[in-house]
Amino acid sequence: MRARLILEDGTELVGTAFGAVKESIGEVVFNTGLTGYQEVLSDPSYCGQIVTMTYPLIGNYGINRDDFEAVRPYIHGFVVREHCSLPSNWRSTHTLDELLKMYDIPGISGVDTRMLTRKIRYRGTMKGMITTSEAPLAELVASLKESELMRDQVSRVSTKSMFSCPGTGHRVVLVDFGSKHGILRELTKRGCDVVVVPYNVTAEEIRRIQPDGILLSNGPGNPKDVPESIDTISRILGEYPLFGICLGHQLFALASGADTMKLKFGHRGGNHPVKELETGRTYITSQNHSYAVREESLAGTGLEITHIALNDGTIEGLCDRKKNAFSVQYHPEAAPGPHDSSYLFDQFLALMETAKEERRHA
Repeated sequence: MRARLILEDGTELVGTAFGAVKESIGEVVFNTGLTGYQEVLSDPSYCGQIVTMTYPLIGNYGINRDDFEAVRPYIHGFVVREHCSLPSNWRSTHTLDELLKMYDIPGISGVDTRMLTRKIRYRGTMKGMITTSEAPLAELVASLKESELMRDQVSRVSTKSMFSCPGTGHRVVLVDFGSKHGILRELTKRGCDVVVVPYNVTAEEIRRIQPDGILLSNGPGNPKDVPESIDTISRILGEYPLFGICLGHQLFALASGADTMKLKFGHRGGNHPVKELETGRTYITSQNHSYAVREESLAGTGLEITHIALNDGTIEGLCDRKKNAFSVQYHPEAAPGPHDSSYLFDQFLALMETAKEERRHA
């Protein structure tokens, strides 16, 4: 079936529909990963977005039970150059087309994803529409311009109630803004006693759990759209060791008095170089974000820059030494992506152990 991808600037790309046959609107972004399309599809941070894969062949190893990063995908559309209908992998249980149909997500293939990526890099991210409608282009563009992008993504993807993953080690409160399973895997394999709580948890509810540390997860959208979370973080900063990842990094910065900004087209993929300032070492990281912390807003906050992106110089890590808190903009749980940065979870454990020792001798 003929499908069309319409952008708000009037661009039209015609291809073939796969997955669910429906009309869908979202912010059009691109991901530069060569593999890991299943993890990309199931990353809650893509909620409300139409994702373009720059690698030309997608779906060639199918879909399996074990590589999901959430219980279901939340993306609004999938754009590929070519999708494979006959995957080859011993773990594969479904095709890409079957997965998208299962979760009512439209896809479009046969379009020039290289041209689309270059346009987004030049113009910036835009609203887009995947449709099988034969309505005139001008009519569809007008409808797209009038539409509003989703603003409540975090409330859609966060857990609705508290639950625990018992362990014998440090008790960690994982605040779920759209957490990937990879974060939970990294904590539980280190023996942590993890309590997962909704994004709108209060400071008092966190104190009642008596954690050894708090981890602020990744998640979708603009960090300023969850002011209640910023308020909670500001109330508990300094009480417990704190580690923020991606959206959690941005919320930590806002709660500390800094500011954030939207990037032109964001960082998405598993090949982004980040420099750790203390050691001078460069790590290859997995990233997925549209927003970054403004460097000029850090004055007077107590925050120090620990990491920077080598592609564009934006902030990739922060710390507040007096409050035992640190954060990174990228994904140390890396699914998909390189595992260079998993040491940050060990750093978080060491911070909790030090804080425990200090309390014992206080």
